[in-house]
Amino acid sequence: MNGFKTREIDRIIEMAWEDRTTFEAIKFQFGLEEQDVISLMRREMKPSSFRMWRKRVQGRKTKHEKLRAFEKGRFKCSRQKQITHNKISKR
Repeated sequence: MNGFKTREIDRIIEMAWEDRTTFEAIKFQFGLEEQDVISLMRREMKPSSFRMWRKRVQGRKTKHEKLRAFEKGRFKCSRQKQITHNKISKR
């Protein structure tokens, strides 16, 4: 776990904060189990930020692939079809 560059650690933290990014996705990309991610977050964040994150993540269905209610694949916002080439289409 100590072999990560600062940029990779930042990306792991970012993925852990995202509601729809599962721990399985983090494991696939970086090889870290859920407990390893928790340890990394505890080590890299301020104690108050870590407690806030743990409170948010604990029991959240979207953070665990097996508990997800929506289909596999990428999340798509209902408004996404209106967006083309990073420009919002006129309505």
